Amino acid sequence: MSDDALHHCAVIDIGKTNVKIHVIDEQYRSRFRRSRANKVIEQGIYPHYDTHSLWRWIRSTLKDIAHDYRIDSISITTHGATAALVHPDAGEAGLVLPIMDYEYDGVASEADYLAIRPPFSETCSPALPAGLNLGRQIFWQQRYCERAFNGAQYILPYPQYWAWRLTGVAVAEVSSWGCHTDMWSPQSRQYSSLVDHLNIRDKLPPLVAASTMIGTVTEEIVEQTGLPESCQVYAGVHDSNASYLRYLARSTAQPFTVISTGTWSISFSSATPLSRLDEFKDMLANVDILGNAVACARFMGGREFDVICQRTGSKPEDRYDLQDVQNIIDSDIVALPNFSEGSGPFGARRPEIRGRTDCGVALASLYCALVMDYQLDLLDARGDLIIEGAWLRNPLLCRLLAQLRGKQDIYLSSDETGTVTGAAQLALPKAADPALTVLSASTLAGLASYRQRWRACLGDRR
Repeated sequence: MSDDALHHCAVIDIGKTNVKIHVIDEQYRSRFRRSRANKVIEQGIYPHYDTHSLWRWIRSTLKDIAHDYRIDSISITTHGATAALVHPDAGEAGLVLPIMDYEYDGVASEADYLAIRPPFSETCSPALPAGLNLGRQIFWQQRYCERAFNGAQYILPYPQYWAWRLTGVAVAEVSSWGCHTDMWSPQSRQYSSLVDHLNIRDKLPPLVAASTMIGTVTEEIVEQTGLPESCQVYAGVHDSNASYLRYLARSTAQPFTVISTGTWSISFSSATPLSRLDEFKDMLANVDILGNAVACARFMGGREFDVICQRTGSKPEDRYDLQDVQNIIDSDIVALPNFSEGSGPFGARRPEIRGRTDCGVALASLYCALVMDYQLDLLDARGDLIIEGAWLRNPLLCRLLAQLRGKQDIYLSSDETGTVTGAAQLALPKAADPALTVLSASTLAGLASYRQRWRACLGDRR
């Protein structure tokens, strides 16, 4: 068993596309990593996450790492717009209903929801497609699965569901409730009026900070995994907020923006007033781990990147260089949103690609840089820009964004696992000191005029 660090934290990171488990030591080095796809089951009353196989995989992985490392703590981070309806007597998983996939569009047809949905001025939560507003999911389950719904003791945000599975302790935390759920009022720091319209206040567990140690693993988990009885479990956090929290202590005086990338690209702008948010441009307030509202803009960047590659006969992992991007600019080939069926600042628009290219990965990179640049303008994002997550594997895309942003400094995180490092920071004895590198911009000819033409195609002349 490894003992070269005093503390090891196992981080369970459940993203929309992939699930990862890391072992992080107190120097914030990843000592172990394992991943799998996040599966959705299409059968049943609605599409739902395959929590049964995921739980088996989590336990198996924890057993493997417990053999080689002493795991002192577990921290959990997950995607948003997801909650579990649970009761301790509802079998091993505790679920009275499956955990709904937020891309299930069947919930969006409920017009009656609009009668009780709070206004944007109360929640800073825009109306989103499918089940991306968690309140819409809960409304649907309450209406069509009434008996099972009424049998739930708790409604748990997704990170806290897994913490409950590990400890038996039911809690909730604001970064998940504040993630475009319609259920939280970020300016008043309390539940929105929707909670009482749904009459679910008695099903909401106590609110705690993300950094709260809620308990140790159960005896059953100890027996199944070999984890020590003393292994502490922390409340957990929404994944993009895990990326953002790493920088909260870095600069409290100067404005900064964190761009968390993966399936979703979400820009957190520390100094943008909430009054600047446009609910029709997929702008919203997320809530950080301290309960503060943070102005954000988002689009499904990873998903749109993959779709553009697919439509152009490319693969997301294909290689490209700046000359490929220059050829696209010179040929005036453009990809126009929306390639994710509803997200982003042009979510209502039908997607199109004008022109033909044999390098779709370059076109997809240019497209994502243009959308991020546009969103940063919407936010009037000032100060340093910090890129976290999946786009670090695509440095040319980041360089394109740096050229589009002009004199604004852009930094790259030192690792691709900002969500993992942020989640580990909740549990480890000292905070992570983000190591950043300054990004040099590309120097493509005609990029500024290409941007103007791209925006003009979308009816925006700025």
